[in-house]
Amino acid sequence: MMIKLPRLLPHFVLAVSILALATALVAQYGFGLKPCELCITQRIPFVVTGALAALALLRRMACWRRVLMALAGLAFLINSGIAVFHFGVEQKWWQSSCAAAKQSALAVTDLASMMSKPVEARCDEPAWAWHGITMAAMNIVFSGGLALVTLVLVRRMEKTA
Repeated sequence: MMIKLPRLLPHFVLAVSILALATALVAQYGFGLKPCELCITQRIPFVVTGALAALALLRRMACWRRVLMALAGLAFLINSGIAVFHFGVEQKWWQSSCAAAKQSALAVTDLASMMSKPVEARCDEPAWAWHGITMAAMNIVFSGGLALVTLVLVRRMEKTA
């Protein structure tokens, strides 16, 4: 029995996208890990890939399935690039607007404004790490691997079509 990749690939991409977003939300709300701006930005490609996969599953969009899945593969690749940037910010290789600038002396008037602002997570301080491996570092491999798998399977879809 031959597995039909054209129909299976969108299911895989949709499931992985939902799982990745669910994992991020459980980490945020279940374990209290505050996401920074770059963490939130890394969720966007998963929303995009999920939407592309859902579109590819519609009967009317079957003729566009390869194009939609190729775009999903590119979105995974872009997400891997965002994760590389985020990891570089965490390692202090470069700066980001959501990373803390060099601290200057605080004035007494600054205390009032600091008390009124909600505390936001900083991009240069990982919320979680396991043996030095942060979530951004894991997302480099995860999204890069998904891009590779998706684009290879799209290529196979072209050869079998």
